Amino acid sequence: MSPGENRWEPVIGLEIHVQLQTRTKMFCGCELEFGAEPNVHTCPVCLGHPGTLPVPNRQAINYALGVALALGCEIAPRSIFHRKNYFYPDLPKGYQISQYDIPLGAGGSLGEVRIHRVHLEEDAAKLSHVGESGRIHGSGTSRVDFNRGGTPLVEIVSEPDIRSGPQAREWLQLLRTTLRQLGVSDVNMEEGSLRCDANISIREAGTEALGTKTELKNMNSFRFIERGIAAEIERQVALVEGGGEVAQETLHFDPVSGSLTSLRSKEYAHDYRYLPEPDLVPLAPSEEQIEAARAALPELPEARRDRYAAELGLSPDDAAHLAFDAELGSFFERTSERAREADSKAVANWVTGELVRCSREAGFEHPAETKATPEIVAALADLVATRSINRKVGRQVLNRLVLEGGDPAAIVEAEGLGAVSGDDGALEAAVEKAIAAQPEAAEKVRAGETKAIGALIGFVMRETGGRADGGEVTRLIHEKLAPQPPVTD
Repeated sequence: MSPGENRWEPVIGLEIHVQLQTRTKMFCGCELEFGAEPNVHTCPVCLGHPGTLPVPNRQAINYALGVALALGCEIAPRSIFHRKNYFYPDLPKGYQISQYDIPLGAGGSLGEVRIHRVHLEEDAAKLSHVGESGRIHGSGTSRVDFNRGGTPLVEIVSEPDIRSGPQAREWLQLLRTTLRQLGVSDVNMEEGSLRCDANISIREAGTEALGTKTELKNMNSFRFIERGIAAEIERQVALVEGGGEVAQETLHFDPVSGSLTSLRSKEYAHDYRYLPEPDLVPLAPSEEQIEAARAALPELPEARRDRYAAELGLSPDDAAHLAFDAELGSFFERTSERAREADSKAVANWVTGELVRCSREAGFEHPAETKATPEIVAALADLVATRSINRKVGRQVLNRLVLEGGDPAAIVEAEGLGAVSGDDGALEAAVEKAIAAQPEAAEKVRAGETKAIGALIGFVMRETGGRADGGEVTRLIHEKLAPQPPVTD
């Protein structure tokens, strides 16, 4: 950003479109199948043929109710569908069925971000553009696949409570985890089942008035969202500080070049000429339907985070990491249930720290893909908790378990990796040897210079091949180098 960036406060709101994981489309019986041959799942209704009538998808309505309730929204006793009119090749009817002035849900929140509205609508068809760089039959072309047209969507609109690209990314990841927990969508950004637009403006810090906003459309990864928002904030700051004015427009962020290009002037609501959909009755969910949707809600990420912190004593970072990564959280819970000696905090440290690291280094996307099952990780954590091995050896064994699986105790025994303990005198002998070999360090420790103990511990670890327990080594050194009381007659 420019040197004067601290003068400016970014104001960001997100519009998220979520494809619902129903068997059929929103207003017809066509099946939904990602990756199918183009234009094989269509009918007169979703193709907009004259005289056809839409019929709402009950499962999509129930999913949308679940989303609205999970986000703490108030459910409208009566909402209606509208026709959102615009002309584009991906919209065969010339309008999109959506909800406008009375959405299904409003007024909720997720984390620190308030929710403006949650509403139902249908998706447009998929357009594929091939330009001069990829000619088809000698010229640039556009192709339309109507398979996607009519897919049920929930649109979630946040209030402008976000202030940076990193905050937008983190919040959107929390939203994705919440939706995945609900089971309403696979929320796969790469396949387009989760799409995000960002409305961005800037204002002088400390003021309340909103500036002119621009919109970044259809960013398809969390990293691109963060980078795109940062680039647009920087552009607006430079523009305003240079004496220019921000125009209300829709922009495209190119993640390869990092550049922003204008697509069109941003529309206002009246540009769409919304009118009530005459072919659909109002949507009025019954109390029984709402309560059934509420009862079906699983434990949501924020509640899971709070439970991990309050009941298990996990650190805020570990609790959030495990709660907001549903798959990793489930792995942790299964591991913790099987651990006999290691407590929940120790298990969480192994799962979120060493296991995640080992998995990534071995080329796995997630620990659940490795050979280190919850039973295996629990057994390894127990060996460390009982000081049968130290943490360094535990990391060494875990690297092997991730790739091969197996019994941690058997690997430790076969490789001679068990901890050198004080029971047989070996550890005490190594400590005495360290004191004799490092007299200067020993005198400093005796005089109270705690940092000097590192040289003695390092000597013992080399003597024992790294198998000594660091805590026990430290205790023995302090015991042997404790100041002796003066001799009296």
